[in-house]
Amino acid sequence: MLKQSLQYKLLQKLSPQQIQLMKLIQLPTQAFEERLKQEIEENPALDTGKEEPESFEDSLADEYDDAGTEKIEAEDINIDEYLSDDEIPSYKTQANNYSADDEEKNVPYAAGTSFHQSLKDQLNTFRLNEEERSIAEFLVGSIDDSGYIRRDILDLVDDLAFTANVFTTEEKVVGILKKVVHTLDPLGVGARDLKECLIIQLKAKEENKIRSLSIDILENAFDHFVKKHYKKLQEKFHISENELKAVNTEIGKLNPKPGSSYAGNNKIAEQIVPDFSIKLIDGELDLTLNSRNAPELHVSREYNNMLKGYQESTVKTKSQKDAVFFIKQKLDAAKWFIDAIKQRQQTLLVTMNTIMHYQYEYFLTGDERKLKPMILKDIADKINMDISTVSRVANSKFVSTPYGTKLIKEFFSESMKNDQGEDVSTREIKKILENVVAEENKKKPLTDEKLAAILKEKGYPIARRTVAKYREQLDLPVARLRKEI
Repeated sequence: MLKQSLQYKLLQKLSPQQIQLMKLIQLPTQAFEERLKQEIEENPALDTGKEEPESFEDSLADEYDDAGTEKIEAEDINIDEYLSDDEIPSYKTQANNYSADDEEKNVPYAAGTSFHQSLKDQLNTFRLNEEERSIAEFLVGSIDDSGYIRRDILDLVDDLAFTANVFTTEEKVVGILKKVVHTLDPLGVGARDLKECLIIQLKAKEENKIRSLSIDILENAFDHFVKKHYKKLQEKFHISENELKAVNTEIGKLNPKPGSSYAGNNKIAEQIVPDFSIKLIDGELDLTLNSRNAPELHVSREYNNMLKGYQESTVKTKSQKDAVFFIKQKLDAAKWFIDAIKQRQQTLLVTMNTIMHYQYEYFLTGDERKLKPMILKDIADKINMDISTVSRVANSKFVSTPYGTKLIKEFFSESMKNDQGEDVSTREIKKILENVVAEENKKKPLTDEKLAAILKEKGYPIARRTVAKYREQLDLPVARLRKEI
């Protein structure tokens, strides 16, 4: 049986120019500068400078029917196919930026030898035969960026046989690991877990009572120590509270991630370039857009003159017509790009200005408790723009304030009712929660239930599970793990 059906599908479609504008708005300063550089390199009709030819608009408006430069209409494009987040390269969403006053355009790299190369170089100080060196180099190559060997020794033995043609035993690999790799700098590299990492560092220290006691506790009661079962530790090792405090201090000085502290790992130095700056001048807020987001561009005078030359020539050959068609396309693209940058600047300023006035009390004082509940729709409605446009500005832009440089999306938060029926920001509640935890008695940390009761007393009636959620978002551990001696 033949079955017919009629299906309607509503698609929002944008022109290629609109899509490109949205992508420009989304770019943070560093990526925007790269995009600008790319466009200047690809379009010779686009130039940097202060002057724009007076006759540009008139020249561009002229029609060249005999040159065959009919306007090409862009096909409608499905926005969903072009605005997917997956299309945005990861480097365009990272904060590899600079300070507001820094005009350096290149991303700095840490100088020196890489982490793994440094470890390999240190192997030259050991007397090793060919087999031992192969094992040591393989072990060093298996160390991750934190400084750990996460794989099982038996797996490493198998890999040595298959990839390095070295047939050895588990005992020999463990021997090289302990006698060679575990003595490399920084101390603790090559450990298979946190416990071993800390013990390696302690054993390298000068021997004394607290150092020996610390090793004993880690080797024989690691779980009790990690879970802060202090009374059990005192009973098990027959030690005083002061001795346990000394052990805590001694272990606290150790590095749990020896690899990540290495300065020569050649990772990009992360800095931040604020896209905006808010200053407090005579009690008033002053907003400015970073000048690096406002380049001075104009259409190339040379290309403009070439177009005028064709217009004034009496004989127009086919090659001249082809050339002027190319020139016209480049001039159109240059004019569009200049307009797009101006629209980008306007969109950024209007959006940030509205956010600044919405959160005026916060920007005046820097007190996070003054942050009002604010969602994307609140700003979008005020500036008559789409929520997605506000999101593109908020998610990738930074603003320099008298209280530090902030990611704009941090000013957005949901709201909830206090006991007076007033809307309050969840950011305000988190700040109060953070302060309560900071001021608690660390010998008897407050449970989530007690924290909920305190917040209720302060006028914020929220459930224990909500307190737990906010605590986790603030990276605050549970009460048991906040306990101190």
